[in-house]
Amino acid sequence: MNAKHLLHDLFSRAKGEPFRVVYWDGSSGCYGDEGEPVFTVKLLKPVDIGAFIENLALAFGEAYMNGDIEVEGDLADLVALALRNIALESSWRSMGMFRFVRRVTGGKRRSLKQQQKDVAAHYDLGNAFFRLWLDETMTYSCAFFRTPDDTIEEAQRNKLDYSLKKLRLRPGERLLDIGSGWGALILRAAEQYGVYAMGITLSQEQYNASLDAIKARGLEDRVQVRLQHYQQLADEGVIFDKIISIGMIEHVGKPHLKEFVRCVRKLLAPQGVALLHHITLRTPTPEYAQHTVSWEQKYIFPGGYIPTLPEMLGHLSEQGFIILDVENLRPHYRLTLDRWSERFEQNVAKVREMYGERFVRMWRLYLRGASAAFRVGTHGVHQTLVSKEVVDSLPLTRADICP
Repeated sequence: MNAKHLLHDLFSRAKGEPFRVVYWDGSSGCYGDEGEPVFTVKLLKPVDIGAFIENLALAFGEAYMNGDIEVEGDLADLVALALRNIALESSWRSMGMFRFVRRVTGGKRRSLKQQQKDVAAHYDLGNAFFRLWLDETMTYSCAFFRTPDDTIEEAQRNKLDYSLKKLRLRPGERLLDIGSGWGALILRAAEQYGVYAMGITLSQEQYNASLDAIKARGLEDRVQVRLQHYQQLADEGVIFDKIISIGMIEHVGKPHLKEFVRCVRKLLAPQGVALLHHITLRTPTPEYAQHTVSWEQKYIFPGGYIPTLPEMLGHLSEQGFIILDVENLRPHYRLTLDRWSERFEQNVAKVREMYGERFVRMWRLYLRGASAAFRVGTHGVHQTLVSKEVVDSLPLTRADICP
């Protein structure tokens, strides 16, 4: 059976929005439900069917990046349809066509040097790149929308305050931000809540920008940023009244999750509380997928691993943490990614000039694919509030957070 017939067989099993495929020989077919196609996939060259069988998502992503595949319509619609039909790849495996390929980097322990390299691969692309499409605070994580009409600037400020309010900060307390990005949260914590804030990051670019922002606001006496790993900080024996980590746990890696939670416990004061904000998978990664490199791991987040909520809660419970509050912000992340995509496309000519067309297509696929994952619900984003001991000083309700 040739490549075209195999692809036709695969597409014919898809259920959901109608779509059209134009093959390299000029022929075409309509698939999915009846109706006007929501998007069209153009296969400009014969595909490497072996690569598609080994790892469908990786092969498609690389073909799209290379310009061998074009998509007319929203890439997020294509990815959403694929996620809803994820069992298709399983059907190919049952035909004896799937082979285990590369090991997942998130599935083995990584040295500190490797962790630093993995972080740099994503965050050290250059502050100029991220400034093109992030908001003015350079906040690169799920925003919080009080209404769908909020701007990304409003929603990111909402998220910073919403997260800090969950900690019930008091003036004079010491706050640690693990994975502090470009420093927006530690700056706001010091200015608006009167705390002494420290941020740690493994990104040189983020560290440099944070230092500049601290000096520009004259906050050197209340805000500090370090280019340091959380384990190194924990080994110093310092403690903090409150700890927060937003969008960093995804970079820790499965073998290091227990170690990360242990370090948070070591860094937290006895009556302190910590807020952990991270992406979650709805269901555990299938065993076969744990032995393959995903497109996102190879090109966007090397070394990354997304846990399920029960997996993360299990590590917290094993370390003796008390779970105080858990909230899923999934719809907010889809809105965030849609806003980022819009801003990215508005500046795509500048991105192309900086990094080239392949990079543009890679990041477009990442942003739209991520939006699709939160739309379909394969991914969520949870905020979990925890304490080491029973803390009776917290309010009985959330009224002080969302009045």
